[in-house]
Amino acid sequence: MNKAEPKTAEDLFRFLDELGIEHRTKRHAPVFTVAESVALRDEIPGGHTKNLFLKDKKDNYFLLTVEEHATVDLKTVHQTIGAASKVSFGKPDKLMEYLGVIPGAVTAFGAINDTEGKVKIILDETLMAFETINCHPLSNDQTTSIASKDMLRFMEATGHEPLVLKVTA
Repeated sequence: MNKAEPKTAEDLFRFLDELGIEHRTKRHAPVFTVAESVALRDEIPGGHTKNLFLKDKKDNYFLLTVEEHATVDLKTVHQTIGAASKVSFGKPDKLMEYLGVIPGAVTAFGAINDTEGKVKIILDETLMAFETINCHPLSNDQTTSIASKDMLRFMEATGHEPLVLKVTA
């Protein structure tokens, strides 16, 4: 089976425009960790994200999008998110196959590439309390800001029913 090429940031922006979702994007040097991205906080207001691509023993995949400084207990989070077992990090090849991104660029916007609904999207309720959420637009050299309510609209438009849960300590 020949899988479609992953969507680009430009594809994402077009999709957001088609949905009537207001967005703004700031280009910056590539950042691979939350620690590297902290310098951008003064320039980009709102809630910044940390994303965990996880799997359980039955090969169910999950994307947890949480506020950047939040702590997720990987030993117990499976009970909250409905996993079949304790979770571990998904492999880079599955990350690319399902969300169309590489490690260091994991983003909630990757849902646009999950056309078969292989990944369950979990948005932390602490993050969703922010008026604006900031995520990489499928690459880690930009940050895109949208309203938290529009993140839910985006997810639904990609065919996902995101769960808003308290998954952080």
